[in-house]
Amino acid sequence: MIVVAAVAVVLPFAAALVGMLFGHTVSHLLSPLARRLRTSSPGTTRRGALVLARRMPANGPALIAVVPVAASTVLTAVLAVAQLRNPASHVGTLTRIPTGTASIALSLQVDGLASVVAFLVCCVALAVQIYSVAYMRDDPRYSSYAAFVSLFTAAMLLVVLSGDLLVLYVGWEVMGICSYFLIGHYWHDRATSRAAVKAFLVTRLGDVGFLFGIFVLGLAAHSFQIRKIIESLPYMSHTALLAGTLLLLCGVAGKSAQFPLHTWLPDAMAGPTPISALIHAATMVAAGVYVVARLYPAFWFAPTSLAVLGVIAAISMLGAALAALAQDDLKRVLAYSTISQLAYMAAGLAVGARDGAVFHLLAHGAFKALLFLGAGCVIVTAGSNLMSAMGGLRLAMPVTFWSMTVGFAALAGIPPASGFFSKDTILSQAWRAAHLAGSPSRHDAIYMPVRHMIPARSHERGVTGGYTYALRQALHGAPPAIPSWVAWLVLVTGLVTAVVTAAYATRTWLVTFFGERRSAFRAREATPLMRWPVAVLAVPSLLLGLVGPFSDRLRPEWGMAVVSLLCAAAGAGGVYLVWNNDPALDPVRLLGPLRPVLRAAFYVDTVYDVAIVRPVRALARLVVHADERVVDAGVEGSGRGARRLGGLLRVTENGNAQAYVSGLFAGVVLIVVAVVVLT
Repeated sequence: MIVVAAVAVVLPFAAALVGMLFGHTVSHLLSPLARRLRTSSPGTTRRGALVLARRMPANGPALIAVVPVAASTVLTAVLAVAQLRNPASHVGTLTRIPTGTASIALSLQVDGLASVVAFLVCCVALAVQIYSVAYMRDDPRYSSYAAFVSLFTAAMLLVVLSGDLLVLYVGWEVMGICSYFLIGHYWHDRATSRAAVKAFLVTRLGDVGFLFGIFVLGLAAHSFQIRKIIESLPYMSHTALLAGTLLLLCGVAGKSAQFPLHTWLPDAMAGPTPISALIHAATMVAAGVYVVARLYPAFWFAPTSLAVLGVIAAISMLGAALAALAQDDLKRVLAYSTISQLAYMAAGLAVGARDGAVFHLLAHGAFKALLFLGAGCVIVTAGSNLMSAMGGLRLAMPVTFWSMTVGFAALAGIPPASGFFSKDTILSQAWRAAHLAGSPSRHDAIYMPVRHMIPARSHERGVTGGYTYALRQALHGAPPAIPSWVAWLVLVTGLVTAVVTAAYATRTWLVTFFGERRSAFRAREATPLMRWPVAVLAVPSLLLGLVGPFSDRLRPEWGMAVVSLLCAAAGAGGVYLVWNNDPALDPVRLLGPLRPVLRAAFYVDTVYDVAIVRPVRALARLVVHADERVVDAGVEGSGRGARRLGGLLRVTENGNAQAYVSGLFAGVVLIVVAVVVLT
């Protein structure tokens, strides 16, 4: 099991290295095979199933990128099936690195959570790599692009399958640098390069706290291994546990683009559309939520941290949904949608719906990859990201239209799409937590040391004691001891967000595919390599949610499901009625003076610019001025003074013998006069 996981991680790493160094060499070596395939069976060259086989051999970087990721997809599928048949946690350690205190274990850990998320990562990465073969076919830097996508995939797999927090942090940071290179792929565009720098700096800000959180938990548990940390929870001081989990939330907010570190994600849409799909669906932004789910017993025993997470999630989900409602850029609509949906997952974790949050992570990975890749097809056809330049694409792009219809239904929470079941699982748990959190015993437990929460019979240290108790309580539906107002805030905000989500999903669907075309372009379906990955992703987007009703921990409360469905119907129906009155106009016009505020996402970026960016720039200019006028002036002034003094002394050393004799005579006279006067 561990060997299979290790190979699944190594293959994309190897693909990145080989693709970066030898991609074009492989293209040259395979050119004869490519010519042979193109000349054979000319009558079948337009069949979609053969397009990939005919183009791929001539494209060395694409071949190197697609084949290893496909192999990793098969391997992670094997892991997921094995965990489904025989659920168990497998840990394998390659070596240990002594540090003087807690050692670093180069280890992998495979369990049910890791296996299904790894499979999601590989599926989305494979779809993105295949899609990119056509989308980036004319890009001269495709080789480096494909290599960085492979490295990005490998880094996320390392985060998912790592058994040690410091090894996880390596993958965490590799994803950060890959995002910088991929978002800034069109580096010649100033806006794109700035977006890449912004994403890198904002996420690094959160990663500082994340690293210190790893140190706090690792040193408190005397090990950085995830399993050892969870085993040590009942014996860890509450202060260390609270500090460690709060610091981890800094990195989670940065990577998963949650308030107040969310501003980088909409700007990251400046990168290639397939990268947006990869970042938003299965890597990077999902990493933060995954880490909280991975270490969930630690957060469950630190309910104050979960309360903070719940408040952050409530602000993020509603604020981002309202911002998405007013956007004209199709990709920015989906970007704010990602922030909102990630906040749903974070809210689920805050109220104790760990399985529901992971369920929504999987469903969201499928339908958000579908929506971004479908948006890429639409953008290529329309020649613009702006929905105001689209319209009337329903008949010209049937595959893209029906696939994105499924994706928008899942996003809005319309049954039987996957988003309906996963979202309602979270809302149902929020309802239960809101009623249970108000009990005095649970409220008092918020500041109770962890060891006092363990039953007396669980005093034995290790797996049979604290670890088993922690897993049983935290992972199987016991609501955490958060304040009742946090649970109510999550529930109410979640229902309001369901209304807004259905509204902007319906508006985007109608404005993009219905009505008259608003600009001059030739409407046509995208190439097979682009449209068929979109069609394939529509299957899990539609059917994945049907797992919920057959699972005790994922089955939503049907009363809450009805309420949620009514909220979605209200949002979607309201937008449809407004649009139907005049399909040529955008329904969002009814927002009136609120539209600029929502389009600017409540001017959070402007506030940051005034409160942080401008003062930092002013301070930087002051430092430069001080460096030039004080430090440099002092150094350069001392040099000029030495040169002037040297010039004065040089006058006496001019090589004239008469001047030397005259000087000697003058000195003798002065000495004689001085002696006479003084005596």
